Amino acid sequence: MPDPDAPTPEAIVAELRQRAETLEQQLASVQRDTETRIVQAELRAEALRAGIVDMDGLKLADASQARLNDRGEVEGAAQVVAQLRRNKPWLFTGASSSSAASVPPAQAPRQKRATEMDDSEWRAARSELLRRRF
Repeated sequence: MPDPDAPTPEAIVAELRQRAETLEQQLASVQRDTETRIVQAELRAEALRAGIVDMDGLKLADASQARLNDRGEVEGAAQVVAQLRRNKPWLFTGASSSSAASVPPAQAPRQKRATEMDDSEWRAARSELLRRRF
């Protein structure tokens, strides 16, 4: 004899459909939030490259022009920042005529040669060398 409290197959299907719809809505919401975060991150990076002084100024930009394409790349971020720079130049540092300094290449430490030392340095280095020998 079947259990009278057991749900009917139609009720189970309806419940599963409802859960699927809820999950699809949650997935769409998460995708929108993720795309918005990616676009905002790209806008921040472009603004830093452009020399923005205060990142709060980025809130004044029209971010609707920047979109995520099919390949997951942000299109239009540079244009948004360029337009912000034209409209609100005080948010950015002035243009510099000098090039950006880069980190010097790593080099192994080199000992100073005896010909490069003055007399007191040479005597100190010699005494250290002799002290280590014995």
